[in-house]
Amino acid sequence: MTPSGGAAHDDQRIRIAPLDLTASVDDALAVQARAFGLSPEEVAVRRHIVLRHAAAPGARALGATTPDGRLVGFIYGMPNDRAQWWSTVVEPYLRRAGNDSWLDDSFTVTELHVLPSHQKHGIGRRLITELTDTADEPRSILSALDIESPARGLYRKLGYQDLAQRVMFPSAATPYAVMGAPLPLRRRDA
Repeated sequence: MTPSGGAAHDDQRIRIAPLDLTASVDDALAVQARAFGLSPEEVAVRRHIVLRHAAAPGARALGATTPDGRLVGFIYGMPNDRAQWWSTVVEPYLRRAGNDSWLDDSFTVTELHVLPSHQKHGIGRRLITELTDTADEPRSILSALDIESPARGLYRKLGYQDLAQRVMFPSAATPYAVMGAPLPLRRRDA
């Protein structure tokens, strides 16, 4: 515990390791629900999506766990496929911006979430850099809420740039931005 009574955060004690997303789907969705404010109904819908993604060719996941084995963050992604739903939604926005070629030969970061109590301690950075470091593709793409947020700030520090903004997904009321970065991602000292 810290002097203020909060949990001590030593990002060196958080273990980043491959995550069996199928076996850990409920734990991962519990992290996402807390980090992203999802309702139980939204979690139920996303459960089916995550399980489908976990079975996609080349899909990989990492988890961030405490020394006692509690999942506090996770990330997963896969090589982009223009036939996947996400790509079909973002493609017209990217085309209008002259950036639809980013859908080819890219690794998509599908989800990245860290519990609020463990944010701002480098866990998200470690998750995204370690996952994308294993990609064979020369670049990475992702979507994020189209607001100035700590997540967007992190992505920019890693080298991601906006490729399209005001992207509307059919079930979302809030616009998203599609961002892309060359791999490997930028490091702190670069």
